[in-house]
Amino acid sequence: MAMMLDESEASDAELIGRAKGGDRGAFGKLLERHYDFVYRAAYRWCGKKADAEDIAQEVCVRLGKAIRDYRGGGAFTTWLYTMTMNAARDMMRKTARETVKTEAYGVHALISGEVLAESEDPAEALWAAVRQLPDKQRDAVLLVYGEGLSHAAAAEAMAISETTVSWHIHEAKKRLKTLMRSAGEV
Repeated sequence: MAMMLDESEASDAELIGRAKGGDRGAFGKLLERHYDFVYRAAYRWCGKKADAEDIAQEVCVRLGKAIRDYRGGGAFTTWLYTMTMNAARDMMRKTARETVKTEAYGVHALISGEVLAESEDPAEALWAAVRQLPDKQRDAVLLVYGEGLSHAAAAEAMAISETTVSWHIHEAKKRLKTLMRSAGEV
């Protein structure tokens, strides 16, 4: 008699296959296994806990709809990272639209009550500067330095060549040096 694998021992591929077939338990286990990765990537992208939680929740909802379309050509985490970055960008665009509307009525400061706090943590100041980079540079830095991916793996996630990732990293370093100097960090 063959032994059945416990869901905790099932591979991502097995869980994905079962989730595609409508197995809610397998889908839940897949989410449980990768939620921290999604949250961490979202947090590094936006720098705010509440926004990262919203992005992670949005990815979970999107994953429920998109899991049937997953083809398995690359690593599941690469596909999931792309989905996370798209959700983060969508949230940024939505937030930008809402901010413009709010500022138009002159109540933004009253509603948000946000005051930019000076960060005493140099690492947080650096990640804040990373969030100011152009999209492709920011994504390359987040993937390579934030998630520890190789340039090749980052290239796959970003759907660009490895040399282009290297170029984005190079340009990001130059821009970060300027940003950190103007912030008085270097």
